Amino acid sequence: MASIIRKTNETNISVELNLTGGEINVDTGIGFFDHMLASFAKHAGFGLKLRAAGDLNVDSHHTVEDVGIVLGLALNEALGDKSGIARYGTAFIPMDEALAFASVDISGRPYIVFDADFKQEKTGGFDTCTVEEFMRAFATNAKLTLHIKALYGTNAHHMIEAMFKALAHALKVAVKAEGQGILSTKGIL
Repeated sequence: MASIIRKTNETNISVELNLTGGEINVDTGIGFFDHMLASFAKHAGFGLKLRAAGDLNVDSHHTVEDVGIVLGLALNEALGDKSGIARYGTAFIPMDEALAFASVDISGRPYIVFDADFKQEKTGGFDTCTVEEFMRAFATNAKLTLHIKALYGTNAHHMIEAMFKALAHALKVAVKAEGQGILSTKGIL
């Protein structure tokens, strides 16, 4: 379990993340983003309480990116020294005409490969270009390697939702307790 609060001149965000499950309650002021975060938590098997107040009068960019930062920090803290976790996880998730892929390595080395070509600039009031910003901020602050791709699709809603769910399922596998010690010849992640 981890609790993180981060306040800047642009956003005020609080996150409680429980890797073993629990209540899911998300409010960012961006309806579609709330739906993606709640789906992410549900499919990962995480408990998530998240509140974000941001400068939505400007646009959604700061809020979406900063939520990625805080959620990533919470995941990193909740994992502790990463002892006993599976470390790796991969998932393919279909959603109607869309198919997405995510593969994670909880490596302690932040890196992201992001590939998606959204046909629409918005879904609801959500700017589709901010998906990459969220994923980058999340991976960097969770200190994980993330490869994520919308392999194909025509509906941005379906493509993005498949990506969030693929990330969730990949993490569900990667954070699972599988043994003892740290899964690295270095002895540290």
